[in-house]
Amino acid sequence: MNDEQFGQSQKIVIVEDNEHLGEIYKIRLELLGYTCFNAFDGKQALEIIEREVPDLVLMDLMIPEIAGDKVLQIMRENEWGKTIPVFIISNLNEVDAPKGIRDYGIEGYAVKANLSDDQIDRLVDSILMPADQEESMDLDASTELL
Repeated sequence: MNDEQFGQSQKIVIVEDNEHLGEIYKIRLELLGYTCFNAFDGKQALEIIEREVPDLVLMDLMIPEIAGDKVLQIMRENEWGKTIPVFIISNLNEVDAPKGIRDYGIEGYAVKANLSDDQIDRLVDSILMPADQEESMDLDASTELL
């Protein structure tokens, strides 16, 4: 992406217990101009999300301390987390995910194993990019995830 302005002040919290994968996501997204924070368990995720009030949370469901669906539930029960966009990226197929996960108002759901690094970049851009810039972006790969 050439236009770095839209991502510069936007914050993303990456909730991923696989530290190497979380770091890959963080590096890729920071290269696009986003400010990223990694959380490796649910307790840490809630602390960072409440402190930073990010523009987006990329949430794994199977994480230690507090499961991702419970983190999402706690977020939605608190004023600071009611409107933060959350996109689930998990090894669980959505049919195996906790019931009612979409009732918490998620942006979408993707299975990690089916998601390339480029698709993650496009997915985040499609959620956070201003509407006037979104028209020029190729969303083919990410729209099938939503």
